[in-house]
Order: sequence, then C-alpha cells, then structure tokens
Amino acid sequence: MQDLKHISKKKRLTRLNVSKRDGEPSRDPHRSLIESRSDRKRLRVVLPIIALLLAAYPAFHLLVSAKNALSSVKKNAAATANKPEPYKDLDTWQSFRLAADVLPASRFEADQLLAPLPDGGTVVYSIDETLQQRVTRVMEEYKVPYGVFVAIEPKTGRVLALVGHSTLDPSWEKNACYNLYPMASLFKIITATAALEQKKVSPDTVFAFNGKLTSENPKYWGVTTRRKGQEMPLAVAMGKSVNPVFGRLASDVVGKDSLVSCAERFGFNQSLFPGTPVTPSRAAIPHTNDELRLMGAGLGREVKISPIHVAAVMAAIANDGVMMAPSLAQEIRNGRGERVFVQKPQQLKRLVAPETTGQLARMLSTTVNSGTSRKAFHDRRGRPMLASVNIAAKTGSIDGKDPAGHYSWFAAYAPIEDPQIALVALVINQNTWRIKATHVGEKALEAFFK
Repeated sequence: MQDLKHISKKKRLTRLNVSKRDGEPSRDPHRSLIESRSDRKRLRVVLPIIALLLAAYPAFHLLVSAKNALSSVKKNAAATANKPEPYKDLDTWQSFRLAADVLPASRFEADQLLAPLPDGGTVVYSIDETLQQRVTRVMEEYKVPYGVFVAIEPKTGRVLALVGHSTLDPSWEKNACYNLYPMASLFKIITATAALEQKKVSPDTVFAFNGKLTSENPKYWGVTTRRKGQEMPLAVAMGKSVNPVFGRLASDVVGKDSLVSCAERFGFNQSLFPGTPVTPSRAAIPHTNDELRLMGAGLGREVKISPIHVAAVMAAIANDGVMMAPSLAQEIRNGRGERVFVQKPQQLKRLVAPETTGQLARMLSTTVNSGTSRKAFHDRRGRPMLASVNIAAKTGSIDGKDPAGHYSWFAAYAPIEDPQIALVALVINQNTWRIKATHVGEKALEAFFK
C-alpha cells in the first residue's frame, strides 16, 4: 500500500513540474543571479550616457536657439533686400512710364485717379474722371470691337483721358494707346502744313482735280487742258477730305523732300517720347510719284502713328504750334510720402509757326461745319449740338490688318479761340459696324464742355 501511495504522489509532482515549465518562469536562483549581473552591466553603460546628455542639453538648446535666430536674421535681411527702394526724383518720361505701368491697378477716389506703387507710394493721375468714364461707357454700350481715346490739355501737356477698349480681346487694351495704326487722312494735316509753309497756297486757294472725292487711284487725279475736272478751295477740301486734291498738292506743290521733312518734324521716324511705352511713329519714304500722291492723300499704308502721338500733334496745333511733353501723372509720391514728381509744362518742340496754325484752324473748322463730321455734330434739323464751341477737326478712314477691320479716326481741338482740349478717337469696326470715331469724339466734347 505504501508503494502505491508513493507512486501516485510522485506522479502528482511530475504533473506539477510540467505545468511550471509550461506556464511559469523558472525560479532558479543561479539564473536570477546571472540576469541581475547583466542588468548592472547595462546600467554602467546607460547611466553615464544619460548623465552626459543631461549635461550637454543646455549647450545644445543654446545652439538651436542661435541657429533659429540666425535663420530669422537671414530671412529678415532677404526680405529687406527684396523690398524695393523708395523712388527718387523722376523726370517727365520716367514718370510717364511708371504711371503707364500701374494704370491697370488705378481707381477713382474723391474725383482723383490713383494707383499704388511697389514701394508703397502713389501715382496721382491728371485724368479727368467725367471725360474718362463717359468715353468708356460709350464704347461699352456700343460694344466697340477695338477702340482708343486720348485727350490732352494743349497748354500744359496734361493727359486728360486715356482709354483702350475691346469687346473681342481685353488684353489688347493695355497698349492700345501706344501702338501704331495706319494714319489715313489725318496725314492731310501734314500735307497742308508743308504746302502752307511754302507760301504757294492758302486756305482759299482753289485747286482743280479729277476723280471722285474718295478716289484711291492716283493715276486719275491729274488735270489736263482738255479735262479740267472739278475745283475746290483747299479749306473745303480739308473738311471733305478730298483725296485727289491732297494727292496733287503733295506731288505738284510740296514735293517729296519737303513732305518727308515735314513729317519728320511732326515726330515721325524718331523716338519722340523716349523711355515710354509709346512706339515711335513711322513714315515710309515714297519712291514714285504715285506713292508720293498716296502719301499726301493719307493713303500710304506704311505711314503709321500712335493715338497718343496724334493727340500731341493736335494739341501742338492748338498751342500755336508748340508741342508740350504729354504727362500722364499729376503727381507721384514714394513710400515715404515724399513727392518725387510734380507735373510742370515742358516744351518738347515747335512743329509749325503760329501763322500756319491759324491757317490750319480755318481749314480744320470746315470738317464739323460742312465736312465729314457735320452729321455727327448736328441734329436732324441741322442745328449744332455744341453751338457755343468752335471745333477744329479731321477725320480719317482706311482698312487695316492689325487688328483686322475698318479704321475710323477723329482728331480735334476746341474751342478754336482758346483751346482747352485736344483729342483723338479711333474705332476699328469689323463686318458689323458699331459706331464711327466721330460719335465718340462728339460725346467726349459734350462731356467736357457741359
């Protein structure tokens, strides 16, 4: 019996030992001793490292702070370096360029057109709010494909309006006033000037010609003893823009050299407005008599001019022949509030003698009274819309390619006795006509004088 109890007790112990091996860690004292020695070795290595890190932390923190401070200084220095320097004293052309560059960002505030500058300054424009907005509204209402308007104060050169509008290509508007376009019959003013200066003709001189008033073929303009053709005083021919008269005037009276010389005096083939976005006007030299006649009549397609140049020419005729430098800015202040430009009248050059400008005024007055602009400036009963204002004007009409369409010009100044404004309007129509430039000019003068 004892043997059986011993056997069963031994079996229970065996089961207990198995269960300890499977589920519990060994409690072998020798093994525990080995593990504790290993832990102490690790502590001997780890504790010095921790102590070293704790000792180095203040220095590390100082280095990080210094690095951040240095980075901040560099960023501030870079920001200071990139910040534009305040503008200093500007001349007429520098101020024009600066004012033209920021014009798209301008806005009216208290009857003044203002634009911010990169240095924090401000451009105060010479633009007349009523005139500018009236012309812009007219072009928008009639959905003008391409339109330009420029107005200048003759005695000072102050730009009173500068409008570029396009329902087809808004990106065209920015440089519309500075680009070149065929001058068309506006060139007749230069032809007349060259002829009057030679004192061979006057506004009352009766001139014979052949062909229709709008003829574009110089071969049929000549006059012979067998066929005298029509006759017309030069002043009337200017108002009606008669091509054969001014074509013959260029070839039979003025001559190529005198006509080209007069054109250059008016500012062609040179940098008239240096440093500005205005493209220099061009006038190709005629090589044949037919080319000379076409040029004199305003049909030379290689005679191109910018609207702002036209406005400056009209302002010069209104100002007894003296062209003033056009100024777009009335005043410019830099970021410090300092005035770096204040508009002052500056003579650019003399185009014609005062005597000649008086004769031109007589000729140009017929355009509105009895010529190509009569309909636009009179109501249905023939009454003048601006009865109290005497206007000197010239129209032009020609087909062009850049942009493609029919070009309609209207250039004028008023009043003739004491000119307050000189202006030019250009409307480029396509297949469907909207309005002519004369309509824009009439609305502009109406807004200015009323």
